[in-house]
Amino acid sequence: MIYLADDEPAIRDLIQTFLSQEGYAVQAFADGDDLMAAFIRQPADLVILDIMMPGTDGLTLCNQLRQRSAVPIIIVSARDSELDRITGMTLGSDDYLTKPFSPIELVARVKALFRRMALDHDQGAVRLLVVGNLSINRQSRVIRCNGEILDVTPTEYAFLDYLADHADRAISREELLRNVWQFDFDVDTRATDDLVKRLRKKIAAVDSKIMIESVWGFGFRLVITEDLKEVRRS
Repeated sequence: MIYLADDEPAIRDLIQTFLSQEGYAVQAFADGDDLMAAFIRQPADLVILDIMMPGTDGLTLCNQLRQRSAVPIIIVSARDSELDRITGMTLGSDDYLTKPFSPIELVARVKALFRRMALDHDQGAVRLLVVGNLSINRQSRVIRCNGEILDVTPTEYAFLDYLADHADRAISREELLRNVWQFDFDVDTRATDDLVKRLRKKIAAVDSKIMIESVWGFGFRLVITEDLKEVRRS
């Protein structure tokens, strides 16, 4: 189930029509407060939020949802300033799309998020990836750092999983965007920087030996202090 909140009826109908044609069940709300009330009763699989709505605005709602759930969140808004985009990503949204937008592009981004969550259960032969103190169970989608479960969003999970799977080298921002976001549309590379900041904070709270190192002018590399231990896949 996808929950959608937008105070413009035409936008709600457009999004709901295109997603429904792709086989998704969509419940639309005219404001964020009604969406949150519904989410508390029955969590959704994905949430699409406008920013400017009556009552609780979309950014605040994004923050409230993220505090209680790792549900994928897409922000769709007429506010296209760099500050708005960065704020949305910093608060934990998985994507940010500005109005006017192509409904086909929104559908592509929704599909990309669901692929990231591996809802088709096709995750390949490797079910457990271990790099030093970091272990990623690809079947349960649980990440542990030094034995502690890391609370991550779907995009954060995919990002860290990709870094761990290629722990022997630095990964460019472009490669991460192509393989983590998983669609052909351009994504602001600043999104990777904001996501890394969130992950660094979460990792540092449970394990000081696991670091995401910036490679200046290129991208990122996963580093386990005291040398990169054996990478195990099973």
